[in-house]
Amino acid sequence: MSHAERDHALLAASAAHRWLVCTPSVRLEEQFPDTTSEYALEGTLAHEIAELKLRKYFLEPMSQRSFSAKLNKLKKHELFQEEMLRHTDTYLDYLKGLALSFSSAPYVAIEKKVDYSAYAPEGFGTCDCIIIHGGDLYITDFKYGKGVPVSAEDNPQMKLYALGAYLEYSFLYPIKTAYLAIVQPRIDNISEWSLPIEELLAWGESIKPIAQKAFNGEGEFVPGDHCRFCRAKALCRARAEHYTALEDFKGMKPPLISNEEVGQILEKAIALEAWVKELKEYALAEALKGEEIPGWKAVEGRSVRNYVDIDKAFEHLKQNGIDEAMLYERVPLTVAKLEKALGKKEFRSLLEEPGLVEKQPGKPTLVPASDKRPAIQTAPEAAEDFR
Repeated sequence: MSHAERDHALLAASAAHRWLVCTPSVRLEEQFPDTTSEYALEGTLAHEIAELKLRKYFLEPMSQRSFSAKLNKLKKHELFQEEMLRHTDTYLDYLKGLALSFSSAPYVAIEKKVDYSAYAPEGFGTCDCIIIHGGDLYITDFKYGKGVPVSAEDNPQMKLYALGAYLEYSFLYPIKTAYLAIVQPRIDNISEWSLPIEELLAWGESIKPIAQKAFNGEGEFVPGDHCRFCRAKALCRARAEHYTALEDFKGMKPPLISNEEVGQILEKAIALEAWVKELKEYALAEALKGEEIPGWKAVEGRSVRNYVDIDKAFEHLKQNGIDEAMLYERVPLTVAKLEKALGKKEFRSLLEEPGLVEKQPGKPTLVPASDKRPAIQTAPEAAEDFR
């Protein structure tokens, strides 16, 4: 089943981190269209390439000619990039290594639809890969995004998939432990976590009443980081009230705010910046539909000049005596772009190992305390160096 053809449950596993906290959000979202970004379409294409490679290796006898024909069809997609081949190989290699570590051939299912409706009403989802060997259940999710590293630890999406897989296969296999893994190759993130099946089943029981509330659209709205992919995020009143609560600080004394208050304000303000951006996008879309947003209007932005045909334009200039050297800039590739062009292995042998590339400490940046990177340890006087 291709990712483009998937249907989605109301209580989707991928949104569990949201509906387990903000239970009425899934019903609120129903009022808004389910839009798809170019990043999501890129991810879908990468998943389809990965699925083809996995099927060839694990499930379907496929000649190289047949495989190449199917792959070439996917490579014709307008969003295809060569790096997709490398990143899907990383995912395939991870699963190959897992399968080859067993003493006998494991059971493998690819793009398997699982039903977890025993724990969340009408709940189902599609696992990228399920591997079972003896009493061990392995759930692996391929993520093509390169924004935020996703952790498998206590991940509700992965635990729902594991519950669905357990319900599907426990009568065939004596499953004792669930191993959850997320492979996110574009940022070199492979996250693994495991839990005993009794713990997984206990978690499933604990979320039943929460899932029922979410399905019914009941409970309190709870704004937070989980709002990021909610379709109602721009207009949600609970979120608006959460961010406009910056007014709470206006009556505080003494006249200078404390470091504690700085932290509290920053926590709200950083998320407020994203919320204002979402509001502007919504207001622009409404204005372009002819709806009125009091105090605002849609206008044409700054115009940009483009060549009608750059080859013809440059040829015309050369025919009229313009030196070709004037038409181009010679710019060296950045380290990151060169690594992408050469591939990691060749880049390492040609540049890193001879010591021709150095890694300098990044410029200090402020992040939430939940960030996994260690804090910079400096003496108070050293702070002056960063100003």
